[in-house]
Amino acid sequence: MIVTNTPDKPLVYTNCAYCSSSDLPHFIVPGSNLALALVADVDAVLLAQQLRKRFINQVLTSGQRVTFEFLGNGYIFTVTQVAVEGQEKSDVERGMLSEDSYIVFEASKSSGIKITNQREAASSNIFKHKEFNLQSLGIGGLSNEFADIFRRAFASRVFPPHVASKLGVKHVKGMLLYGPPGTGKTLMARQIGKMLNGKDPKIVNGPEVLSKFVGETEKNVRDLFADAEQDQRTRGDESDLHVIIFDEIDAICKSRGSTRDGTGVHDSIVNQLLTKIDGVEALNNVLLIGMTNRKDLLDEALLRRVLYISIRFQVEISLPDENGRFQILQIHTNKMKENSFLAPDVNLQELAARTKNYSGAELEGVVKSAVSYALNRQLSLDDLTKTIDEESIKVTMEDFLNALHEVIPAFGASTDDLERCRLNGIVDCGQRHDHIFKRTMLLAEQVKVSRGSPLVTALLEGPSGSGKTAMAATVGIGSDFPYVKIISAESMIGLSEPSKCAQIVKVFEDAYKSTLSIIVLDDIERLLEYVAIGPRFSNLISQTLMVLLKRLPPKGKNMLVIGTTSEVSFLESVGICDAFSVTYHVPTLKTEDAKKVLQQLNVFSQGDIDAAAEALNDMPLKRLYMVVEMAAQGESGGSAEAIFSGKETIQMSHFYDCLQDIVRY
Repeated sequence: MIVTNTPDKPLVYTNCAYCSSSDLPHFIVPGSNLALALVADVDAVLLAQQLRKRFINQVLTSGQRVTFEFLGNGYIFTVTQVAVEGQEKSDVERGMLSEDSYIVFEASKSSGIKITNQREAASSNIFKHKEFNLQSLGIGGLSNEFADIFRRAFASRVFPPHVASKLGVKHVKGMLLYGPPGTGKTLMARQIGKMLNGKDPKIVNGPEVLSKFVGETEKNVRDLFADAEQDQRTRGDESDLHVIIFDEIDAICKSRGSTRDGTGVHDSIVNQLLTKIDGVEALNNVLLIGMTNRKDLLDEALLRRVLYISIRFQVEISLPDENGRFQILQIHTNKMKENSFLAPDVNLQELAARTKNYSGAELEGVVKSAVSYALNRQLSLDDLTKTIDEESIKVTMEDFLNALHEVIPAFGASTDDLERCRLNGIVDCGQRHDHIFKRTMLLAEQVKVSRGSPLVTALLEGPSGSGKTAMAATVGIGSDFPYVKIISAESMIGLSEPSKCAQIVKVFEDAYKSTLSIIVLDDIERLLEYVAIGPRFSNLISQTLMVLLKRLPPKGKNMLVIGTTSEVSFLESVGICDAFSVTYHVPTLKTEDAKKVLQQLNVFSQGDIDAAAEALNDMPLKRLYMVVEMAAQGESGGSAEAIFSGKETIQMSHFYDCLQDIVRY
C-alpha cells in the first residue's frame, strides 16, 4: 500500500501507517480478504500531461486497456469512448492521441481513487439510457410535469460533481408529488427510480415506518439512509444516487398536535428527516420523493422547512388534459392494436374528448371495462367450455362507450344527484322563469370564456318549492362542465359543524382541480342550521361559506357557484348575500304561468284549464305538481295511469278538494 495521507505526515516517508478498527471503515477495501486499500487523490491535469507525453501519436481503440505508471503507482486505463473532431455524429472506435487531445478521467467505483482538478468533464451517467420516451415507460399526459422535475431535480446531477461545486449550488434532495388519487404520482416516482443508473430505489409506504416499540420508528427512518451514508463516506461526491420513495407521506408527517397519542412519534419522524437531509452531516447523494393526495394534512413546518429547504419544490400531478388523456389511452391500448384486437372504428381522440376529468387510473378502468364487454361476447353461459376464437375478439367503439357509463370519474359531474333534483323534468313556466334561467346560463357561458372573472357567484332566492334547485341543477347539466357538484344538508345529516365545514371545503378543493366547475349550494339556510326561533345558526359554517364564496380559484381554473335559499332576509342579516355577485328572485306561478304548465301536463280538459290555472294563482311550482298528483288519483284512486296517458282528465270537483287540503289559510 502506498500511503498518501496519514494523520501524522512523517509516517508518509516510512510508507507505513497504523489503522485502528475505527479507521478501517474510512478505507475502501478491494474485493478480497485483504485489509489493504489504495486511497489517493489523483490530479487530472498532471495525469493528462504524462499520458499525452507517454502515448503521443499513438492510436487508441475503444475498449483498449493500457498500463501506465504515475508518481510511483501503477494504473490500468480502459479507453471507454473516443471522439474525433468533425465526426461527432458517427460512432468512432479509434483515434490518435495528440498534444491537443483532451482526456476525461473516470475512476472505477471500487478503486478508491479520487480524480481532482479535472477541467474538462463528461456528463454524469446517472441515467441508464441516453434518451427515454415517457410513453414507453407507461407515463402519459405528464410531459410538462416531468420536464419540470428533470430541470429542477436532475439537471445539476447530470453534470460532474465538481461543476456543481464550482457553481456553488447544492443538488435538490427531494420533491413532493401531490394531486388527486389515480393521476400517476406513484407511477412517476417508480419510473424515475428505474431510469436512474444508481442504486435500486427504496419504496416505503408511510405506515410501514411506524412501530409500536419506543424508538423503533426513528430507527426505521435512519435505516433508510444507512446505505447512502456509507456510500457518501467512502466515495464522497462520486457516490451513486440513492432514491427513497415515500408513498402516502401524510401518514407519518401529519400536522403536529393533530394526533392525541401522547408519544410525539410523528414529531420525531420530522426531526429525524431534517437531521438526515439538513443536519450537520447532511447527505448529498439522496433524492427523497414524497407522494400524497392530502397535502393539507402535512405539518406546516414540514412544508416550510423540509419541502422548501430540503425537498425544495412541489409538483402537482393534476388531472390530465385532452392531449394527456389521448396519450394515456394510447398506452393502455397499444398491445391491443399490435395484436389486432382493437377494432378500426375505435377513435381514441373522440374518447379523450369525452372523458373530461378522468384520471389516469380511471382511464385504465375504462379500457378494462371495454375489454370485458369484448370478451363477454365470446363466452356462453350455457357452455363455458366452448372453444374461443381469438381472432374474433375485437374491442369496438361501442364497448368503450358502454364502459364510459360504468366508470364514473371521481371529479366528474354528479349527474345522478342533479337529475334527482328535477324529477319532473323541464317545463315552460312562463317568461319570468325563462328569463332567470337564460341569465343563469349566460353566467355559465361567461365562466367558460372569462379571463378576468374566474369566479362567478349567483344566488337564486324565492319561496320554497318555486323551482330554484331544479333550475340550478338544469344549469349544471346543460352547461356541460366537467365538474358539477351539489352541496345539500341531506348529505350531512348527523355531522358536527367542523365535519360539515371540512366536507364543504373538500368539494371546493376538488373543484379547484378542474378547469371548469359548478358548485350548487342547495338550501343555504339548512346548511347553516338556521332556526327562526332564537334565531339560531352556525357561525362556523357561515364564515366558511363566506370565505369560499370570495376565494378565487387557482390560475387557469374557472368556477360558477349557484346558491339557493328561501330565507333571503336571514342571509342578508348575516352578510352572505353580499358574497354573491348577482341575486335572482324566482317567483311563484301566476295564472298565465300555471296555465302553460297545465297545458304541458295535459291532465285537464280544455274547458277546465282556465279555471284550474286561476285556482293555482301564486302557487309554487312544486306544490302545483303535488296538487295535480293528488287530483289524478281520482275519488276512489287508481285513475292516475289513465289520466297521465291522456285517456281521462281530472275532475274539477276533486281538484278543488285536493287544493283545499294543501293550501294553508
